[in-house]
Amino acid sequence: MKLKRLQIEESSKPSRLSQQLAKPVTNYKPVAYHDYNREYEKKKKEEGKRARADKQQVLDMLFSAFEKHQYYNIKDLVDITKQPVIYLKEILRDIGIYNVKGTHKNTWELKPEYRHYQAEEKTDE
Repeated sequence: MKLKRLQIEESSKPSRLSQQLAKPVTNYKPVAYHDYNREYEKKKKEEGKRARADKQQVLDMLFSAFEKHQYYNIKDLVDITKQPVIYLKEILRDIGIYNVKGTHKNTWELKPEYRHYQAEEKTDE
């Protein structure tokens, strides 16, 4: 009975206990400017601002990207071309279609007249 009572008392004890500290813990020092922030700032400075390239160059980059995949997110296209978002959207409006709904939501694809591949045709057989 004594053993059973000890087991019950042990199981009824809370697993976590709160303690009152006599003095605050001072084994750390807060840092405002972390190492990864420094690295990020350094990388941003090296890249500099995105400058607008010649429209033909950007078109070549876009067409080569669309040869690899049919659908691209605007963020991915910005990374590929290294162009400002507004300028890139301006060019994409001329050559691409923005998908608003469906399986490829919020992605860009080339207009049919710019595609070198054939659209997949569905057959009802």
